[in-house]
Amino acid sequence: MSRMLRASAIMAAGTMVSRLTGFARTAMLAAAIGTFALGDAYNAAYMIPYILLDLLLQGVLSSVVVPVIVRAQQRDPDGGQAFEQRLMTLAVVVLTAVALLGVLLARPIMELYTASNWTEDKVEVAATLARYMLPQIAFFGVGSLAGAILNTRDRFAAPMWAPVLNNIVVMGVLAAYYAVGSSDIEKVSERDLTLLGLGTTAGIVAQAIVLVIALHRAGFRFRPRFGVRGTGLGEAARAAVWTFGYTGITQIGFWVTTKLATGAGDRAPGAGNSAWAYAFQLFQLPYGIIAVSVITAMLPKMSRSVAEGRLDEVRTEFASAVRLVSSVIVPAGLLLMVLGPAVTTLIFSWGHMTAANAIYIGHVLQVFGVALVPFSIFQLLLRVFYSFGDTRTPAIMAAVNVAINATLSLVAYFTLPDRYVVIGMAFAYLATYVVLCGVAWSLASRKIGGLGGREVTAGLGRMYAAAIPSAALALAVLWLARELTTITPVSSAVVLAVGGGAGLILYLLAAHRLRVPEVRSIIGLVAGRVGR
Repeated sequence: MSRMLRASAIMAAGTMVSRLTGFARTAMLAAAIGTFALGDAYNAAYMIPYILLDLLLQGVLSSVVVPVIVRAQQRDPDGGQAFEQRLMTLAVVVLTAVALLGVLLARPIMELYTASNWTEDKVEVAATLARYMLPQIAFFGVGSLAGAILNTRDRFAAPMWAPVLNNIVVMGVLAAYYAVGSSDIEKVSERDLTLLGLGTTAGIVAQAIVLVIALHRAGFRFRPRFGVRGTGLGEAARAAVWTFGYTGITQIGFWVTTKLATGAGDRAPGAGNSAWAYAFQLFQLPYGIIAVSVITAMLPKMSRSVAEGRLDEVRTEFASAVRLVSSVIVPAGLLLMVLGPAVTTLIFSWGHMTAANAIYIGHVLQVFGVALVPFSIFQLLLRVFYSFGDTRTPAIMAAVNVAINATLSLVAYFTLPDRYVVIGMAFAYLATYVVLCGVAWSLASRKIGGLGGREVTAGLGRMYAAAIPSAALALAVLWLARELTTITPVSSAVVLAVGGGAGLILYLLAAHRLRVPEVRSIIGLVAGRVGR
């Protein structure tokens, strides 16, 4: 576990800075454009490049490309160099073509994803922003593939630090927009939309350049290669069929969520797609810092172990990863459940945002906090299947995901008051991942002959025993603050510093006394680095 811990620590440091600057970026975005009509239009347009990229590449990277590259590096006389060049050539050609096609079809794409009750002007603003943002597909896709190749060479730092530059660039753009742009969709000009759209894309371009430079320094030399026969790409394509099915199914679920959230926002301004998007970004912070880092470090190693028939090492690696991830996300999830409104009040109560809308985002975040543990463990379970090259099982589970989540979200949309629809959708998300986590655990356990369930359960029990008192302490601080004053950015900062800080210290002390080895390892790693 120590090797994975060190690799994860390097990535977690970069991811933490990335997510913190992402926080600042999100806060500046909300301050500049708000969560009303323009905010909803921007967030809907912002997601379109990522939707198309997911359909084409993102799921394939984690489920197919990394294991196939690892096998090519072990099998090919050139260490997989020609195979990597063919992959990069294919990515450049296909993603550039898709980006251009997306720009041409921006308007019908936006009409597909937005609510039917949106006005003509609102749809056109969203489509204009999408035209400026869709070229991101080519740059982000190439950068992601470069990051995947770097990961197979155990180079983890650049993929985790490159998004920091992206955030810095966009923050500069948002500062300029706040000074010269409008948050009123009726008054926004073409110049405003150009600055907002192209500025967002400029951040992705900078991120891709950093990753390509890092890949070059790692020894990769790009040479266009178009031949695919006998290269192993056929194997990757066959494995990717189910992955495309997986991403396609999940995007159906995302389409339902976006349609419902944009519809709710039109009926209850400030309680729609922007509130969902901002809460989801904050929910992803602890997952992105620790879980993504661990997943990135463990997948190449698990793929090698599977290729060599060492299933005992796969079990050990998975159990260690779950315990390491849970040692952070268990307290993080409980603290988000308690302190969600304080977090969002501090971040979003500025500029064109209102305190009421910031608190509403916090209520959505509280529900997401409860979902953090099942969501993260499910993502780890998927990597067990991917390490075997099994993309069929995740695709089937994606269908179950969409069926449960869409059904429960529709129930929330048609039964709850308008202002509670998005909160109800967050509960649907939580219920879905609780079910999926149980199903995926059962299937993965059968595949490798057990997942160390008793050991993992015992570890989770100790972590919750240490985390519940810390959450109770944070809740007491929050209650006292609300008795003494109203929720403002200043009082929220005090609550987070006192309640969150004291809660974290209490968790660390309790985990140490309860002999949670993962927490003790993290403390030892940090102490060692500080000492040096």
